[in-house]
This record gives sequence, C-alpha cells and structure tokens, in this order.
Amino acid sequence: MFSHVALGSNDIAASKRFYDAILGVLGAAEGVIDERGRLVYMHAGGRLIVTHPVNGDKAECGNGHTLGFLAPSTDAVDAWHAAGVANGGTTTEDPPGIRHATEGRVVYLAYLRDPAGNKLCATHKISG
Repeated sequence: MFSHVALGSNDIAASKRFYDAILGVLGAAEGVIDERGRLVYMHAGGRLIVTHPVNGDKAECGNGHTLGFLAPSTDAVDAWHAAGVANGGTTTEDPPGIRHATEGRVVYLAYLRDPAGNKLCATHKISG
C-alpha cells in the first residue's frame, strides 16, 4: 500500500544513530544520507526517510501517529526496544509484551519515541 514513510527530525545525526540501531536489529542495512541531507533506509520493499521538514520549520511529532515495524520474533521486539533506548530513544507506554489478545489474535509489541519524539512500535504476531 505504501511506497514510503517520511518522518521529521531536527538532528539527522542523532536520528541516524537511533534508526541504524533499531532497524539493524530487524535486518535493515545502515541508513544512507542522500544529496538532500535526508536519511534513507530501504528494507523488504519498504522505504523510510528521516528528514528536516521541507518547509524549514522545526520537526514535530504528530499526536496520534505511530509508525509500526514488523519483527520476526518476540526476542527481536525486545532487542529493538533495547537498541532504541540505548541510542537516544525513550520507552513509552508499557514495557514490551503482549498488548492485544482478542478473538484469537495475540501480538507482542514494544513502543518507543525516537530522538525527535516520533512514536514507533515493533510488533510480532504470535497467533491469529
């Protein structure tokens, strides 16, 4: 459905440390800074772009926005969360664990905020 997702950042270097760590846990290659100064990640057909806002204003996170990443296991979710906290992110909501167990669907989730405050989630579907 999506060709790419773009998130704002006020500090591309801090974002690169953070995203290299959390996306590396999920198997993505290190991000590349392109000719426009945008940080670009490509993995499994998806593209994530982290950039200073085009209009020149300060980057701000959206209230109610969450970007989710698929993880291959609950251990990968835990490693993603730990890598994020160790590299400038902050934990949000509850510790990593089962969040949704309805109608036979069970998923294991962890939430972080990146250095710019964007809310992220790693998820692994256990069943359903």
